[in-house]
Order: sequence, then C-alpha cells, then structure tokens
Amino acid sequence: MESKSKNLVLGFVVLAVFLISGVKSWTGEIHGRVICDVCADSSIGPEDHILEGAEVAVLCITKSGEVVNYQAFTNAKGIYTVAETMPESDRWNTCLARPISSFHDHCNHLGDRRTGIKFTYSRPSGHFHTVRPFVYQPSTAPSYCTETLSE
Repeated sequence: MESKSKNLVLGFVVLAVFLISGVKSWTGEIHGRVICDVCADSSIGPEDHILEGAEVAVLCITKSGEVVNYQAFTNAKGIYTVAETMPESDRWNTCLARPISSFHDHCNHLGDRRTGIKFTYSRPSGHFHTVRPFVYQPSTAPSYCTETLSE
C-alpha cells in the first residue's frame, strides 16, 4: 500500500514540474501556390491556371538548430500547406521552399529558374507565411499566345 502512495505522490510531482516548467507550444504554417503560365509570358493572365498535385518541398531550420524537411502537394485550388506545432524554443527560424515537380505533361518546365525561395519565419504562433507562387510553363506556348503578340 505504501508503494502505491509513493507512486501517486511521484506522479503528482512529475505533473507539477511539467505544469510549472511552462513549456509553451508554437504553431507555424507556410503556404503558397503553384501555377501554369500557359503563354510563358511571365505574367499571370486569364489563360493561366493552377496546378493540382504539384509537389513542393519546404526545409526549415529551427531556433535550436534542428533541420526539418516537409513535403507537400497542391490541392484542387493549387495551394500547398505545411504546418506544425512544436515547443516555442524549437520554432522555425529560416525556411526554404522549392518546387519539386508539377506532374502535368502540358506544363512541367519550371518558369523561374531559381531553385527555391528562402525566408525568415518571424510570425507569431497561429499565423502563417505566404510564399510567392511557383510557376511552371509548357515546353511550347499554344499558338493563340503568339497570335496575340504579333497583332
């Protein structure tokens, strides 16, 4: 019986230490879009569309120095999202988002030759960071794109 009492007291002590330590959680979110620039004119117009199922990688370095890598795919609206909850002391510090593949035969050439977008994540818990869109282009633009340029 004495052993059970000691275990119960020990359990309360551990719980009290955890509650007193004040470990705060932090939640971060990163999202962006992937778009097909149909006319390969480096501007978003009515002929352009989102790319569903495009793959994006996000690599973040936490304040504690840990490297975490995420993989995301765009939804039906062309939006990818990465989110995680972690201790405040381990929150994201800097991140790099980069396109991996579009999986669309008609639009699979990366328009902007940069390999990724690096940014500092300084948002408070519960807020998000939006990365500028990644743009893919077709290997050759449709004829209607060049017709409007020659007029």
